[in-house]
Amino acid sequence: MTQQPFPPAALRGAVDLSALKRPAAPARGAGPGAPGDPAGATEAGATTGLLVTGSDATFQDFVNASLRYPVVVVLWSSRLPDSGDFVKVMGGLAASNQGRFQVVSVDVDENPGLLRALQVEQVPMTIALLQGRPLPLFVGPLLPQEVQPVIDELLQVAVQNGVTGRVTPASAADAAAAEEADEDVEPELPPHIAAAYDAIETGDLAAAATAYEQALAENPADAEAKAGLAQVGLMRRTEGVDPVAARAAAAADPTDVPAQILVADLDLLGGHVEDAFARLVDTVRATSGDERNQAREHLLELFEVVGSGDERVTAGRRALMSALF
Repeated sequence: MTQQPFPPAALRGAVDLSALKRPAAPARGAGPGAPGDPAGATEAGATTGLLVTGSDATFQDFVNASLRYPVVVVLWSSRLPDSGDFVKVMGGLAASNQGRFQVVSVDVDENPGLLRALQVEQVPMTIALLQGRPLPLFVGPLLPQEVQPVIDELLQVAVQNGVTGRVTPASAADAAAAEEADEDVEPELPPHIAAAYDAIETGDLAAAATAYEQALAENPADAEAKAGLAQVGLMRRTEGVDPVAARAAAAADPTDVPAQILVADLDLLGGHVEDAFARLVDTVRATSGDERNQAREHLLELFEVVGSGDERVTAGRRALMSALF
């Protein structure tokens, strides 16, 4: 799988789950009514619902599900029941975010495979799964208002990577949590934005681009549509590209603007944000006239993909200004 442009904070400490094999029979696990299991979690073995219980036996199912929507795993210990209370906090956030991510509760005392694979040293420990990759988020219990900015960043990255599915509530507990969080639920997405998300989920990038363009036609100041169109453009430009051939062409001629742009796109898609920006800043320095403007405008588009609030974009803008003047 191509490495994606996950935020540095999320990438820190990412672990390899390849050694974790599904056992022949489900590992011993507590059901929703068992001692120590956080209330409201769908019983062990189930993989649908906003808040579910995971195990060594079923974890690969959630890894696979993270190709469709983000999965947030809360690792806790039945020997420390208070650590399990945080699962309910995350379940409430899953409901208030309209099922844009799933919460998986894992008792590490019952699942030694995950305890080892995820290198759990303190509970509760919260990680995300996105496109099959584990991304550490934070350790310890946080207040909902402290967690939401982390979730916002995770969801933004998910959209950038075309992971836009939603989890359907599968239990009465899910429905109750959704009702309880109703006051905090985000408003429904505008029709064109929702259509773009649906198209990305099915892999129809052309339809997604059209939807974003229609949203911008109605409201040229729509920042979400502008960023979404830039992100879809990145995915379309790099689809089916041979990275080895592209890099060879760029190395052969540093002033070939289309070649440099393509490699910058590949760098960004691969998570090498600073490299992508630096390549185009260097191209701006090495060119002039229309070619220089082409490199500059493309760099501005990549700034939109990453997001104006990212410190790397701020640094990239300073570097671009220095190259221009």
